Amino acid sequence: MLTVNQVARAMPAKLKVNVSQELVDKINGIANDPLHAETIKENFISYTSILQNGRYKMEDYLNAVAYASYKMMGYNNNDSYFRTFPDRHAALVARGASSKDISSYVHSYNKNKLVNNILEQAIIPTWILNQDKLQMAINTQVEIMTDPDISPMARTAAANSVMTHLAKPKEAANFQLNIGTQESSGMNELVNALDNLARQQLDMVKSGIPTKSVAAANVIKAKPEDIDHETA
Repeated sequence: MLTVNQVARAMPAKLKVNVSQELVDKINGIANDPLHAETIKENFISYTSILQNGRYKMEDYLNAVAYASYKMMGYNNNDSYFRTFPDRHAALVARGASSKDISSYVHSYNKNKLVNNILEQAIIPTWILNQDKLQMAINTQVEIMTDPDISPMARTAAANSVMTHLAKPKEAANFQLNIGTQESSGMNELVNALDNLARQQLDMVKSGIPTKSVAAANVIKAKPEDIDHETA
């Protein structure tokens, strides 16, 4: 069960004072099904940033969250509306409203700006939803690429597809880690020394020296001025 403090902490600063026990009781009693209620409560907390950009009543926000939550659970517009507003449903049925009239009320609420703001925030990008299918596609391309019984043309196409999808993003190539310190001359010297070491090791490998010997070799000689004569 949510408490007043929990709900207030989730609210924008200017709306914290509007959180009352009455509101929290409404949130906690929003649905009879405990799983539905839990989902709606979580969404109520998740989308409170929407309240910063408009003058919405807390009760209207709660109802919009409930309606959007039911839609996200897979209920159609009518079911979502009547689960959110059971009293309205009973009143419409009691006065004999036609299905056309009922649909018009539902359609109007479904276009509500607050409802759509919540639904927009709740949308999960397609590339996230289909990560498993992307991996399956890549696995299939790898199988084609490595199958000797498949034509070279098909294997080449599969290899190109794999390289395209697994290539390092340009953003990663340009990424720089900034920890808020200035690069010292000592750091520059260390970077240069490591670069020289890598180049020398590569030359040694190319000349036929075993990699084990290369790894053990002391290929960077200390400069005389770098030796601490005081410790001699």
